[in-house]
Amino acid sequence: MAHEIGLRERKKRQTRLALIDAALDLFLRQGYEQTTIDQITEAVEVSQRTFFRYFAGKEDLLAYYTGTAEEILVTALASRPADEPPFVAAAEAFRAFLRYLGEASPEERERFDRARRVLEAEPALLWVHCTHMEEIEQRLGAIMAERMGVDPAVDPRPRIVVAMIGGAVRVGFMGSPCHDAASSAHSSAMTSAMTPAVTPAVTPAVTSVVRQVEQALALAEEMFDPAWHTCAPGTVRAAARLT
Repeated sequence: MAHEIGLRERKKRQTRLALIDAALDLFLRQGYEQTTIDQITEAVEVSQRTFFRYFAGKEDLLAYYTGTAEEILVTALASRPADEPPFVAAAEAFRAFLRYLGEASPEERERFDRARRVLEAEPALLWVHCTHMEEIEQRLGAIMAERMGVDPAVDPRPRIVVAMIGGAVRVGFMGSPCHDAASSAHSSAMTSAMTPAVTPAVTPAVTSVVRQVEQALALAEEMFDPAWHTCAPGTVRAAARLT
């Protein structure tokens, strides 16, 4: 019985990922708006009924990206040591997601990059993504408030902590080669009247994206030192390691 359940769950996961991969391929080749659910199901050879068992619509095909991040961040923050300073706990929670990306399979890394390229090439989708990230930060803020022993309804500090670290992470992602390439691709698509398709950008190694975000986190941590504004980037943290 357990074997049958395990096999059934694996098949469900395979179908779900097949739909996501087919959709990402179509989104990048011909554009998000131009892609229909019929085209996605035809590519995977399943019915629309099967599609709607897994997803409510096209937007949900990209939600796994933020859904995975939410699961990892919430679990990581809740499991940090109780006596750990708030900013450290928040930063380490985001680093848990970076570790997940760094250790992911090549297929998952490619899926992550392609999902980001679609999101960044479609302003409407990027807005939905940002809204979801705000909801994740609210969940993290609630966990942080519990750790700090305060009421988040009257004390904004937990949300400020999460927002500051989350902002550093966004700066890292926005400064990554993946974002620059996707932005260039979007500009080209907007100015060209030849085709409505989104021009695929060159996918960088996920390690470069992870490194960029880690650098942003490290700089944010340095800025909590009173002397950060008088020192070159990297010197405050280096000095702290020597003391």
